[in-house]
Amino acid sequence: MTIPTVTARATAPPGTISTGTASRLPDTRTAADTLAVDGATDATFRRARQMSERIEADLRVDPTAYRVVTGDRPTGDLHLGHYIGTLANRVRLQNAGVPVTVVIADYQVITDRERPGPLRDRVRALVADYLAAGLDPQRTAIFPHSAVPALNQLLLPFLSLVSVAELHRNPTVKAESLASRRTLSALMLTYPVHQAADILCCRGTLVPVGKDQLPHIELARVIARRFNDLYGTVFGEPEALLSSAPVVLGVDGAKMSKTRGNTILLGADEDQTTAAIRAARTDGLRRITFDPPARPSVANLLTIVGALSGREPARIADEIGDGGASVLKALAAEVINESLRGLRARRRELLADPGYLDEVLLDGTVRASVAAAETLERVRAAMGMDYFSG
Repeated sequence: MTIPTVTARATAPPGTISTGTASRLPDTRTAADTLAVDGATDATFRRARQMSERIEADLRVDPTAYRVVTGDRPTGDLHLGHYIGTLANRVRLQNAGVPVTVVIADYQVITDRERPGPLRDRVRALVADYLAAGLDPQRTAIFPHSAVPALNQLLLPFLSLVSVAELHRNPTVKAESLASRRTLSALMLTYPVHQAADILCCRGTLVPVGKDQLPHIELARVIARRFNDLYGTVFGEPEALLSSAPVVLGVDGAKMSKTRGNTILLGADEDQTTAAIRAARTDGLRRITFDPPARPSVANLLTIVGALSGREPARIADEIGDGGASVLKALAAEVINESLRGLRARRRELLADPGYLDEVLLDGTVRASVAAAETLERVRAAMGMDYFSG
């Protein structure tokens, strides 16, 4: 998941007046106006990129003005793509002083599969990965959204704010339903609305995402805006914080994905990692150059080395020169193993203490439950459903 101008702060969204009534003009835009049919539109992406630059500058001045909400589905072990693409950024934001909430979206596991699998073990492994990567449970709340009833109850009013046609047009829903090879379930169709509940229940204002997730954030903004227009201002409109991290390809040259089996797992040992890198696809040219369009597999290994070592991929390529793919692969294996050595040791220690991992989840669930209950109370009051408030 998987995440604002000054509207990212804990204030009313732009263009609304906090009167506490429903007397303002309703938002007449549809989600189709703000969601791209086949992915984020250029205009949406440009806006998100410009906003992300402003947010990064704002974070350096006052990081506590934002509330980050992000998360993952517990469908399997995390891999190197997750670490470079999301985990390192979450740790960076946390260490900068931004309040961070990480949602383990366990209900969403069954959007595209019949059975959830060994969820308890997978959730514990996910928590271990988070902590081993540097997330601090004293500063970052981690919880499974199935354990927070108030969060899931927000789905009901939120579902009333979007149409079935709008949900069918969501590009992520379309792509994931095609990839799952299953009949589209109602849970899959409403997946973006559930994600909006994840974000808004904890008063999230900033959601770190890649370009492909922008439609979800746009829908969360639409839902927040429509609720405010109907019932009075309760929600701020969350903003996307576009990741500057590169997309990491798998060892077969396709996007690194658990379903493809082309990953380098964070929990793999060094021998397994070295073997996977040796088997990685490259090309027949001996001289190593950084040319992503023409040589994507070679560029991918250079990108990984650069991301983990803080160096420019092109400069690494120049240093290898005519050394060829064998030198590049040896360097990549060395850098990956060295970069993940401490994380892997911490991960093993954490997995050996499942009681501690459960305590982290329980503490995060208590904190999230308090925030979600307060949000639900405000929602009920705005809708005139606070029957027992006196």
